[in-house]
Amino acid sequence: SEALAAEGVSVPPRVLANADIRARRELDDAVLVGATDDKARGWAYFDKILAHARIQATSQTDRALAVLREYHAAENLWEHVPADVPPLLERLRASGRQLVVVSNANGRLHRMFDRVGLTSRVDVVLDSHAWGVEKPDPALFRIALEQAGASADSTVHVGDLYHVDIAGARAAGLAGAVLFDAGGLYPDADCPRVARLDELPDVLDALSQPGLSRPS
Repeated sequence: SEALAAEGVSVPPRVLANADIRARRELDDAVLVGATDDKARGWAYFDKILAHARIQATSQTDRALAVLREYHAAENLWEHVPADVPPLLERLRASGRQLVVVSNANGRLHRMFDRVGLTSRVDVVLDSHAWGVEKPDPALFRIALEQAGASADSTVHVGDLYHVDIAGARAAGLAGAVLFDAGGLYPDADCPRVARLDELPDVLDALSQPGLSRPS
């Protein structure tokens, strides 16, 4: 919103947030995910946000997106931490769970986590760029298990893209996968879904059957 405003295009953050959910859902397609990488989908995503927010692409929006690309290359754009995230992480760790971040990122993830104060709230952070493989490739999930000293049959993955997160976790043989569906755009998904983060602990507890006592 700030980058667009600097170029004379006024659009409230809330409008862009709503467009974000729909843009990600549109890109979450099995064929598209299989044919592209996260970087390619990432910049198509911004074009789709503009479309869903009913903003016409112009030289002004091109300049705003160029600013975002430059910032992302240096810092990683995905730095907003909603207020409900830190207490949720604390609650999950207090329950005995190990928390592992498995992210398709750009090599700046660790520095960004340090900057926003999340590093100390999780146990392991995996940046796909550092490992040369990204979700949904099951190899990244297996690396995460190795780094965490965890086993697949005691691990649950939570993510917001079905064909990246749920499909990848299943291919890696994880015990479960939960879809964070804030927009309610996956009504037919064949996996547990949560619309809000505060629903997650109860869903994880329900998945904690014998042999799944401490999902990470």
